[in-house]
Amino acid sequence: MSNTGGRRRPPTIHDVAREAGVSRGTVSRVLNGGHYVSPAAQEAVNAAIRKTGYVVNRHARSLITGRSDSVGFLLTEPQERFFEDPNFNVLLRGCTQALAAHDVPLLLMLAGTKDERRRITRYITAGHVDGVLLVSSHSGDPVAEELRAAGVPLVACGKPIGLGSKVSYVAADDRDGARDMVRHLLSLGRRRVGVVTGPLDTPGGVERLAGYEEVLDEAGIDVDERLVVPGDYSRASGEVAAERLMAQAPDVDAVFVASDLMAQGVLAALQRAGRRVPEDVAVGGFDDSPAAVAASPELTTIRQPWDRISTEMVRVLLARIGGEDPATVILPTELVKRDSA
Repeated sequence: MSNTGGRRRPPTIHDVAREAGVSRGTVSRVLNGGHYVSPAAQEAVNAAIRKTGYVVNRHARSLITGRSDSVGFLLTEPQERFFEDPNFNVLLRGCTQALAAHDVPLLLMLAGTKDERRRITRYITAGHVDGVLLVSSHSGDPVAEELRAAGVPLVACGKPIGLGSKVSYVAADDRDGARDMVRHLLSLGRRRVGVVTGPLDTPGGVERLAGYEEVLDEAGIDVDERLVVPGDYSRASGEVAAERLMAQAPDVDAVFVASDLMAQGVLAALQRAGRRVPEDVAVGGFDDSPAAVAASPELTTIRQPWDRISTEMVRVLLARIGGEDPATVILPTELVKRDSA
């Protein structure tokens, strides 16, 4: 390889072909999926790529294939929620790692306002990414429907409300997880079990509340609306909800909280009120996020399989980009017992 001005030029597809002893066309076919290439030739090309240090020129390839060779991670929440809620970071890291195995970069997109969502939707539908991993889709949020209508491959984390089977999604079994937690609280002898819900315009908020109500019904306990208080998955909303719960139902002896971060706020409010956990009030969370073990006492919670959720989201999205039909994946949750209940 020649030098220009003392700088070593980057290896090209011609260098890879010469090193592998194959044609440039064979190298190109390997780079574009390996169709009509023998296993021996594919291995020779891959070895030559490693030896020469060749890096695909994604811009040049996108001009030929019409693809960007990148994927968007779209969070339709205010920016502060991304930094506060550890679940988003865990999911982002898992998706990034799963895509790295396919040499596909991930672009983080935050769209917490109508204007931001409009700009991001315009950017995506212009073809700047090949598909989207959509996180935290509220009902009434038009992003999922607009992307679907535009033909953009899309996989949501959780079932998008109102779109049913039209959009691929991957979700933990929220309802079953909530049932496990409420059954556990009842097994401790608690009978005045409150709930701090997630937002009821999100699939997780709706399903976890439904699980709570179903278990009370099967136990022959009427749902007391004074024991049902809404939250928005933030720590602050957990504190406000616990204060309201204690005011409305002073005899509450257990609380199922629809996220670990909100449960931290519930614990803080109970502590200020002189309520001991779990002696006076048992508390159960949901997620098994880093917030669960950072809490004092450590939270009994429902574990969402975040690694599997992120891996499945990437798998389903790549299949959609490849032309496959929409798919749904529901993953089991697990009760994790710690000190709070």
